Amino acid sequence: MIEIPEAIVISQQLNENISGKRIKRVIAAASPHKFAWFFGEPSEYDSLLRGRTIENTMPYGGRVEIRAEGAMLHFGDGVFLRFYEAGEKLPEKHQLMVMFNDNTALIGTVAMYGGLWAYPIGGMDDNIYYKAAKTAIPPLSDKFDYEYFITLFDEKSTKMSAKAFLATEQRIPGLGNGVLQDILLNAKIHPKKKMNTLSDEQRNRVFGSIKLTLADMTNGGGRDTDRDLFGNFGGYKTKLSKKNSLLICPVCGGTVKKEAYLGGSVYYCEKCQEK
Repeated sequence: MIEIPEAIVISQQLNENISGKRIKRVIAAASPHKFAWFFGEPSEYDSLLRGRTIENTMPYGGRVEIRAEGAMLHFGDGVFLRFYEAGEKLPEKHQLMVMFNDNTALIGTVAMYGGLWAYPIGGMDDNIYYKAAKTAIPPLSDKFDYEYFITLFDEKSTKMSAKAFLATEQRIPGLGNGVLQDILLNAKIHPKKKMNTLSDEQRNRVFGSIKLTLADMTNGGGRDTDRDLFGNFGGYKTKLSKKNSLLICPVCGGTVKKEAYLGGSVYYCEKCQEK
């Protein structure tokens, strides 16, 4: 799943590999998928995008947005993006294929769910999730400081668990269940710990861990649980994830617990993470 580190890494790779290319052809919804979401009619994507030149790509939370001369291509967190050089064998099944004038291609596929939206500039401005992702202060920016972090706490949010506070309701767009695990381990906070029980020192630890953990993940080229634009796993080795098959805490060597919680799995060390 695309979360903040992957969105940044993939956007950088797209800027390096497709900026300046002219779109030759677009095929959308070739392989039907119940949970692949499009903007309007996917059959109109080709007429909208054909002949336009790619300008740049920007990450917004766990989303990737490509600007192409008055039009946008926008991908949600459940979309897998791959770039193919001219002559490479293209996959037979896909939800979106963008062919460029030099016969390179960008392919978007959906496993569980995901949005592959193409629209004129401004077409998604009324979408609440898009607006939240685009207007939120990115955690890796200087503006995301401790004073800003404290403003995220209100009467409702302080009663939430750490997982719910950090990874739901678009409070920090792009910070999902995947990156959450290492953030909380590094902060020594249990995912079920109520935010209104945190001391000032613990809040500072959570804030610092958000900044440092996401920076490490991004600088490592994304997480080792997710692939980049070329199908390579990221270089950041996750501490708590499906990759830690032995379920041993990398900090203390103790046992890591795995539980279903709030619509996904959480991993935690009973010794390291305070509940």
